[in-house]
Amino acid sequence: GGTLVMQYNTPQDMATTKLGPYPITLGGDKRVTEEDATITFTDPKSKLLNTPNKITDTDFEGWVQERGLYFAAKWDDKYTTFLSMHDTGEEPLTGGTLYTKYGKGNYIYTCLSFSRQLPAGNKGAIRLLMNFLSAGK
Repeated sequence: GGTLVMQYNTPQDMATTKLGPYPITLGGDKRVTEEDATITFTDPKSKLLNTPNKITDTDFEGWVQERGLYFAAKWDDKYTTFLSMHDTGEEPLTGGTLYTKYGKGNYIYTCLSFSRQLPAGNKGAIRLLMNFLSAGK
């Protein structure tokens, strides 16, 4: 058991197309560049939004530069999603974070821009990442 959190990958020049235990297809340039883009909780009861921290809209305040890059365009039905977001005038993207149980462990693919938020000290991003890392608890 354990939890593996896979940060986003660019679809160009990848040595493998196998990003997770089940198929995931990246969406090329699918991204949300507006750092204040509205977040919709499509599965508000997801444990990744509730344990150990209750994630709310305020956890997405103060994000810098963008919400996420290289969203998944397609994924196996074994993955679940719980967030949706989009830039103004664009279609909602739900492939920003994919979660699945695998054997005794957990796998999470996320394109959320933690690499920008954590150095900026964004508390909401830290709380959300702690939830991801606690998925096996």
